[in-house]
Amino acid sequence: MGTEVKELLLERDEPPGSLNWNSWRWQLRNAVRNAETLEKIIPLNSEQKQSLSKVIAKYPLAITPYYLSLIDRNNPQDAVRMQCVPSAEEMKLYFEMHDDPLGEEDDSVLPGLIHRYPDRVLLVLTNMCPVYCRHCTRKRQWCKGNWISRPKELENTYRYIEMHTEIRDVILSGGDPLILSTAMLEGVLSRLRQIRHVEIVRIGTRCPVVLPQRIDAELVAMLKKYRPLWVNTHFNHPNEITKESARAADMMLCAGLALNNQSVLLKGINDSVEIMTRLCQRLLGIGVRPYYLFQCDPVSGTAHFRTSVEKGIEIIRAMRGFTSGLCVPTFVVDGLKGQGKVPLAPNYLVSKEDNYMLLEGYEGKRFKYYNPED
Repeated sequence: MGTEVKELLLERDEPPGSLNWNSWRWQLRNAVRNAETLEKIIPLNSEQKQSLSKVIAKYPLAITPYYLSLIDRNNPQDAVRMQCVPSAEEMKLYFEMHDDPLGEEDDSVLPGLIHRYPDRVLLVLTNMCPVYCRHCTRKRQWCKGNWISRPKELENTYRYIEMHTEIRDVILSGGDPLILSTAMLEGVLSRLRQIRHVEIVRIGTRCPVVLPQRIDAELVAMLKKYRPLWVNTHFNHPNEITKESARAADMMLCAGLALNNQSVLLKGINDSVEIMTRLCQRLLGIGVRPYYLFQCDPVSGTAHFRTSVEKGIEIIRAMRGFTSGLCVPTFVVDGLKGQGKVPLAPNYLVSKEDNYMLLEGYEGKRFKYYNPED
């Protein structure tokens, strides 16, 4: 898959003589960031060409050569292409859409530090990503110019966490925190591990999907020193699971890191039982546990990706019992304006009477279940 795209990308090696497909820095340096370059690689019709520059002016473009190589360039409905190639649909306005529907800015106690839940905080280290996913919850950040948390800001963050002893869980996010240098990441992890009440550190990253070259020996050796660490990846489609992403997952697993996956339910990409089941089964095959399936947030510029909530519940119901329980993620709607995650599941409780419940099994068969009193 994508051999022709890879050859086209290799032809534009910049700077000349620096070719190293397996280098994550080369991948970032040669990422496609403008309409002119993209048009040479992905066939676009006249309407798409006219809208492309307008869309990119509002929502910037970035696609690594590796991720582009996964695209079937002759299929406009290719699942990888739809996630990373800008669409005119992003410019359409819908009354229910919002730049920050989850109220992250209202919950920001310091620049880059979101404290929503009592015992955990989310630390946004940068707004940069190897690939700008078109369904991103934080598209609003793309227009603010590239930034990385400064040392003074981070010191204020550490002091805040130290003062709030109820915080036991810190999630590193972005952007993508793994786009930062290994040295900077180690500085953050080292400082957090000095705070005695911080028990859990998580890293949210899409690098194993869009830039698996970033998971190298230097990075993994550093991360290993700060275990326990949980890494939340973001695979949305089976075509994203390749030998390169499997290698990245294996390196982290061998270093003792725990891997979970958070998918987003996307119309025309993974909104079917067949695709979601295949994705989750293949994730287990590379040692990544399906964790969450998120309803796509009502973010401005993402309306064309949104399905009904019922679609997500339908997919979970069709998976439950027909594949391993390890394979079935929790379907979640992220509440608006800081209301937090709301897990939704099919209703298997038909009725309740006296000390019995009438339940429905995965095959649709109903049975009585004795329910003892508390």
